[in-house]
Amino acid sequence: MTTNAYIRGVKNNQWKKFNKRLWQRNYYEHIIRNPKAYERISKYIIENPLKWRDDKFYL
Repeated sequence: MTTNAYIRGVKNNQWKKFNKRLWQRNYYEHIIRNPKAYERISKYIIENPLKWRDDKFYL
């Protein structure tokens, strides 16, 4: 479910309001400032999902 779908559901009284923290604590946006940072971040985005099956929380 997307955040937008949840918000629409709450506004239409289809979902209960979530009264706890929804986002990670100290979450912030990161500005990509140079090509090296871009490469590192894009590599992480591509490779990280591939590691999911090896994660201890994978069911």
